[in-house]
Amino acid sequence: MNKNVGTIDKLLRIGVAVIMAYLYFSGTVTGTLGIISLGIAIAAVITSAVGFCGLYSLLGINTCKVAKQ
Repeated sequence: MNKNVGTIDKLLRIGVAVIMAYLYFSGTVTGTLGIISLGIAIAAVITSAVGFCGLYSLLGINTCKVAKQ
């Protein structure tokens, strides 16, 4: 599993995750949409922590600036 999520991408994902989690826990977004947004927020945090996004690999996207060995 090669890293394909860069630093700026990680920061954006964490920022979006924080906003989505806040909207869910503040009661602004509720019901099915709230659960979906919370799931997306959790997925964004996990992909940021791991540095790998499965969707990026399927689409051939790489935002990580690591030199290939």
